[in-house]
Amino acid sequence: MIQLQYRMEIVGIKRLVTYSLEIAQRKGSPVVVREILRYKRGASGKPYHFLDFRADDGYAITNEEKFNASDDELNRESQKVAPDTLAIKGLGQFERFKAANAFRRLIENWHVSDFHISAARGRKHAAGETEHLSESGDNLPLVARYLHEQHPDEFKKILITMARRVPGISSVEPKLMDDGYLTLRFQDGSFKTPFMDRYVSEGTIKMFAYLVLLHDPKPHPLLCVEEPENQLYPQLMMELAEEFRGYSNRGGQVFVTTHSPEFLNALQLEEVCWLVKQSGHTDIKRAKDNLQIAAYVAEGDQLGYLWKQGFFDVADP
Repeated sequence: MIQLQYRMEIVGIKRLVTYSLEIAQRKGSPVVVREILRYKRGASGKPYHFLDFRADDGYAITNEEKFNASDDELNRESQKVAPDTLAIKGLGQFERFKAANAFRRLIENWHVSDFHISAARGRKHAAGETEHLSESGDNLPLVARYLHEQHPDEFKKILITMARRVPGISSVEPKLMDDGYLTLRFQDGSFKTPFMDRYVSEGTIKMFAYLVLLHDPKPHPLLCVEEPENQLYPQLMMELAEEFRGYSNRGGQVFVTTHSPEFLNALQLEEVCWLVKQSGHTDIKRAKDNLQIAAYVAEGDQLGYLWKQGFFDVADP
């Protein structure tokens, strides 16, 4: 059983939505046993099932905007789906299934960042995805040019932050070459001629990529980042944590996995949790729930140092 709860706007109203999914195995293959999408129509009462499938047969409500309608007035459209297919995937493509459509768009806009320096460097075709940075960052020059041309104020903020985070870098320019390829050029204030991206450090490339990701004009509702400390100086962890926090404040929830005490030192007590695997399942432990850790932080200790000293149960570095 998998269950997700989230708040989102449906038909102009913020709702606490619950999505439940039960999967079983049939003749060695996974099948969907039950799939439900529900939320309350009013301030009180039980959540109503706007999508409900058992096995491959079920229904979805098509007039969800009639919150005050009686059950008999709600239109249930019966549907069939393949046993190994999620109803939310198919029905979510249609606007008339508003809750399913909103949930599908939410999931599709989640983003996992596993940035690779080698993929981001070098000349790139000028055609491709331009609005959002890809998982590996291989379209970094394209997204930088998109921001430079379509969102100049946001790109200016990136350059200002870049100059503050990486001393010596005064400008970054996405440059379209004569052969039709796109590349990034970094201007160091000490030199007249800018450097191509293959001649700058890995840390410089990675910091610029994270700033491009975190200044996306349309933040992802959920952003997951894998070990951002790699290739970056430890002293940059404080600034990077501030950038992630700013992204979250603008509307995108952020999950970061890290093995960096310096990054933990930059975080607040309520922002930190860790995973503990026991007896075949994984539990989530929150730092704020640990009375000893909370007491030490209240006295001025930092979380990274406490982690190194073994105060995070079953999660020693």
